[in-house]
Amino acid sequence: MEYRRPKALRKGDVVAIVSPSWGGPSVFPRVYENGLAVLREWGLEIREYPSARADAGFLRAHPEFRAKDLNDAFADPDIKAVFASIGGDDSVRILRFLDKDVIAKNPKIIMGYSDTTAIHAYCHLLGLVTFNGPSVIAGFSQMESLPASFREHVRSMLFDPADSYTYVPFDSYSDGYPDWSVPENLGKVKEPRRSDGWRVLQGSGIVEGGLFGGCIEVLEFLKGTEYWPDRDFWDRKILFFETSEGKPSLDQVRYMLMNYGVQGVFDKVSGILFGRAREYSDEEKRGLDEMLVRVIGDEFGHPDLPIVSNMDFGHTDPQWVMPLGVRARFDIGRKEFSLVEPWLTA
Repeated sequence: MEYRRPKALRKGDVVAIVSPSWGGPSVFPRVYENGLAVLREWGLEIREYPSARADAGFLRAHPEFRAKDLNDAFADPDIKAVFASIGGDDSVRILRFLDKDVIAKNPKIIMGYSDTTAIHAYCHLLGLVTFNGPSVIAGFSQMESLPASFREHVRSMLFDPADSYTYVPFDSYSDGYPDWSVPENLGKVKEPRRSDGWRVLQGSGIVEGGLFGGCIEVLEFLKGTEYWPDRDFWDRKILFFETSEGKPSLDQVRYMLMNYGVQGVFDKVSGILFGRAREYSDEEKRGLDEMLVRVIGDEFGHPDLPIVSNMDFGHTDPQWVMPLGVRARFDIGRKEFSLVEPWLTA
């Protein structure tokens, strides 16, 4: 499939804010507004859709209300991008209310992570490039406490069209945020820890493929539904996974991966990337690495399939923006990861 790229943002563009999952802004309005401030600093005009600040309980009970905001934002030619306020755990419930024709015909930036994975997968199967990256409350709101390189990376991915992009690892990371209900914690992250870098678990050479993936737990919600890719979809994909703040056990991740193996996914993809697992101990991270090799390399017979773990995307901060549908390359020997085609149009 030829994926349709959205236009790059420009100063003065109007962007939509929606809450397609949990109504976090209604619970933590100051954290939400702190994230909006970054978008305004970049010269963007904010248009909050009805779901953005709606009561969390109301949004939980009304998935069709959340879906309408997405439909309306895609249908409006004035809207140049759609940002999720935060993730949650049930955006899969809105998919049946989305308008496929409207979304497919109006490619534009849509960005979020965690539970937004379900929406990314939906739009991806319609042929759109989407952006797995920070949300307003979780990521944008904390930019003042994170490296300047993170702010520049996110801005570049949204505003600067280019033919290629090489990702640069961050030197440190944080496992989430201090209590948002405490006013003094506004914009802060937990104590940073020094990163020990990416880990090449197996494989060699240079691999290429179209990016697809997201939160591994959320992708489980889609399996067996009409929103799950068919077998041929996986050909030469670079598949990326990350775990949520729910911290699935190693056995839970193993069960999820075995399902991909039974589907034949590992027979077709070009490589597997795994994000830094949030709140895992060093011992648990080593256990995750060993399990990835055991399941993919040994149990499903792919000892040469490249697997790289502990990468800078997902539920730790700072995180990369990963554009689904864009062709990427991983040079295993040089530990260099890059996009090799445009993710935006001018």
